[in-house]
Amino acid sequence: MIRNRSISASAVGPASDAPKRRPPPIAESGPADHLDSLSPVPEPRPVAVAAAPARARFVWLVLLLLLVAGAGAGWYYQANWWPQFATLFVEAPPPVKAPRVIPVVTATVGQRDLQLYLNGLGTVTALKTVTIRSRVEGELVNVSFVEGQMVREGDLLAEIDSRPFEVQRDQAAGQLARDEATLTAAKLTLDRLERLFKANSVSTQEVENQFAIVQQTEGAIKSDRAMVADAELQITYCKIVSPIDGRIGLRLVDVGNVVRANDPSGLAVINQLQPIALTFTISQDEIPRVRKRMLEGHELEVDAYDRDFTTKLASGKLLATDNQVDSATGTLRLKAIIDQNAAALFPNQFVNTRLLVDTMPDAIVVPSAAVQRGPDSAFVYVVKSDDTVELRTVVPGPTEGAETAIETGLALGEIVVTEGIDKLQPNAKVSRRSAKTKDAKHKTEGAKTAAASPSDVKQAEVPKPQTPDGVVPGQADTSRKAR
Repeated sequence: MIRNRSISASAVGPASDAPKRRPPPIAESGPADHLDSLSPVPEPRPVAVAAAPARARFVWLVLLLLLVAGAGAGWYYQANWWPQFATLFVEAPPPVKAPRVIPVVTATVGQRDLQLYLNGLGTVTALKTVTIRSRVEGELVNVSFVEGQMVREGDLLAEIDSRPFEVQRDQAAGQLARDEATLTAAKLTLDRLERLFKANSVSTQEVENQFAIVQQTEGAIKSDRAMVADAELQITYCKIVSPIDGRIGLRLVDVGNVVRANDPSGLAVINQLQPIALTFTISQDEIPRVRKRMLEGHELEVDAYDRDFTTKLASGKLLATDNQVDSATGTLRLKAIIDQNAAALFPNQFVNTRLLVDTMPDAIVVPSAAVQRGPDSAFVYVVKSDDTVELRTVVPGPTEGAETAIETGLALGEIVVTEGIDKLQPNAKVSRRSAKTKDAKHKTEGAKTAAASPSDVKQAEVPKPQTPDGVVPGQADTSRKAR
């Protein structure tokens, strides 16, 4: 028992002073020794219980130091870095935006005499057209004209063999001479019978019979003279001359052919081209305007343009209107005489026409692109002195080409926007550029391209054509009735 206590006392000593030892082996002995061997083996549990409080104190000490260090760091950070860091989470006030400047193209309101036209489609026709036909039958022996040349009235064009008609003339002349001789003899006989009748030597019947013979012979002479005149006329017809001034067409019959009288095909066709006629149509809604001007005695000017409506070909005056409207198209046919530069036109040529109906003196005009259509009225954007725009309601008048007359709403000299309107709103700031400056820029660029070297021109990219805003000229009538 004393042994066991010594072991237990040594076991519960400080863990660092007593190293762990295994118990010595128990020798076999008697019952008393066996009881000693049943003493409990020293356990490491009391050692672990003694070490745990020291370890816990160390952990709490570290945590306390960390807490103090964190508090100090927090105080320092809050005093020095937090104001700068806090600004990252504060929403800054929105910056004041400068007003947006919109580039636009402008034009100045002008004043001039605005000419109002009616556009249409017309056909050139010859003022006179003559088909040259032979009036006698015979062989064509001579053609005196050159195809396509201008001929004058009375110029010799062709000749027909006249010998058969000369024979007929001579035959008629011989018959006339014979009948004239017969008439002379009949008159002498009648004179003699009248003297005998006065002497009661012949009967009344003989005198009357002789008188009838004289009259019969006189009738035959008249017929003979007519036959001679007819033969002379046929000979005259053998020489075919031009009945009008004009341009002769292609020859339809060659020399040597036998032509028939009044052959439908004829020998050639002559058209009078100076002056020349132009037939065109207008809408039936425009008839009152045209008729009013004609009844007032005005000579309405008509211009002929090419099919692209870009080049003026000729001009003249309105001659007449048709007497009825075409019910199928609702149009009225008009005829004009073209006397200026008529040689530029050819019969059956299609041209665009412009009929000058009226003129508005001292009209306020702006480019048509500046006038916009709203749901209730028309408006324009006017550029003010501070380069801001004002939406101005206007009353537009007739439109002619690229210009529109303004009846009310604008004054002479004001500046209106013609391009860039879709980006504008009232009081918007703009940077303006006139249309003339824009055109001059295009001309300058074109001159530079023309002056470039051949290699540069070859390598230069061909610019794509730009489609202008609005209606292409000549296609549709853009004029409107004057208010």
